[in-house]
Amino acid sequence: MRVGVMIGPERGDSARKVARMIDDVTWAERAGLDTAWVPQIPTDFDALTAVALMGARTERIEIGTAVVPLQTQHPIALARQALSAQGAAGGRLALGLGPSHHWIIQDMLGLPYERPAAFTRDYLEVLDAALRGPGPVDVENGTFTVHNPLDLAPVAPLPVLLAALGPVMLALAGERADGTVLWMADERAVADHVVPRITKAADGAGRTAPRIVAGIPVCLCRPAEADAARERANRILGEAEVSPNYQRLLDHGDARDIGDLCAAGDETAIAARFRRFADAGVTDLSVRLLPIGEGREELIASKRRTREVLAGIAADFR
Repeated sequence: MRVGVMIGPERGDSARKVARMIDDVTWAERAGLDTAWVPQIPTDFDALTAVALMGARTERIEIGTAVVPLQTQHPIALARQALSAQGAAGGRLALGLGPSHHWIIQDMLGLPYERPAAFTRDYLEVLDAALRGPGPVDVENGTFTVHNPLDLAPVAPLPVLLAALGPVMLALAGERADGTVLWMADERAVADHVVPRITKAADGAGRTAPRIVAGIPVCLCRPAEADAARERANRILGEAEVSPNYQRLLDHGDARDIGDLCAAGDETAIAARFRRFADAGVTDLSVRLLPIGEGREELIASKRRTREVLAGIAADFR
């Protein structure tokens, strides 16, 4: 199992976001982590722009998006942006994308959120043709009529990972993508729900074994502080409360909320939780660092301690 870290803009002064993200990704590369995953936060920095910036300042680490919502731009525009970011990153982009959630697409943006799986299938048909460039992109399907020249080409194989939570989307990810990016999936949901469906679909389509990227919060703390860490995870990462998609995914596992998914405790406890995800079939673990403490200085110190332990555990999985 490859181990990586989530790096996002989060809150704070806009003028300092870029420097903070570059500092985080250069640390991840020096620490020997395999991947860095950039969430597309609805209210904040563009994930593919962040990939390009991070890629220009690193040499080895894979940098992925987790994930770019499809409805916000035409597939030709996304292909152009992704190929540009991949070029800036020296071919190290993993393009995570997906149809997002109704509360982002419909409630925030006022765009239709109907038949998201059918829309995603049509979208991928155009995107796949564009990513095979350079050359004309000629696709007509139920959603798109595209006849567009494109002079860009990938500088290296560009994996496309589809956020897939339900059976239909998991089948689509296996048939048409290189894997899936998950959030709110515990070990049982991965082993019993995700892996069998996506693997069967990939096998049926003659594709290689899919990547299973699972995101979880991680907090290094004393065992007596683990409950407080899980409460903090629920307070600041509680998307399940507003997303039926995540609620349905939780129903396939034992976790009831993001706090239950949090790997909290000492180094031994965190490593054991990582091992359970690996045994469930996760190929890539994406760690969302979750510091705890009172005040800025304690939070910074907690983040640094967790990063150091994460680097050590990641080396054991290589």
